[in-house]
Amino acid sequence: MTIRPAVAEDVPQILAFIRALAEYEREPEAVVATEADLLRDGFGPNPYYWCLIAEHDGEPAGFALCFYSYSTWLGRPGVYLEDLFVLPKFRGLGIGKALLQRVAGVALEKDCPRLGWEVLDWNTPAIEFYAAMGAEFLDTWRNVRVSGEALKRLGKLVMSTTRLQ
Repeated sequence: MTIRPAVAEDVPQILAFIRALAEYEREPEAVVATEADLLRDGFGPNPYYWCLIAEHDGEPAGFALCFYSYSTWLGRPGVYLEDLFVLPKFRGLGIGKALLQRVAGVALEKDCPRLGWEVLDWNTPAIEFYAAMGAEFLDTWRNVRVSGEALKRLGKLVMSTTRLQ
């Protein structure tokens, strides 16, 4: 098994992993990202994310896609793990654990005191896996999201009076 940083040529594989993850999470129609989006946002002059690819016997087996967050309380950056996924035929080989360990290693290399992510409440295998890795579950916190038309309405209130530089 090898784990390596993704390169621009990996974009089709990254999108395939994202689609496979969405299928597993029962929302295949929710993926609207394109290869062009992933190329622009991960491999342009100011990347919004970074990605690791796991290979088993030279075959793509899984990935971890992350970005940096910031803790105002700690005054330090953190790593947010957006996606961690291993193809079903490669599960049980330690690939998910190796990916998570490598992401944690990057966090330490970058002096980030925190690594965070979300997991669906029905995903018992992932919950058990993360618990075994020492993850702390913050059940008192609620995930909050504004998107689509609600985001447009909310953003228009600000955009009409203030422009960020």
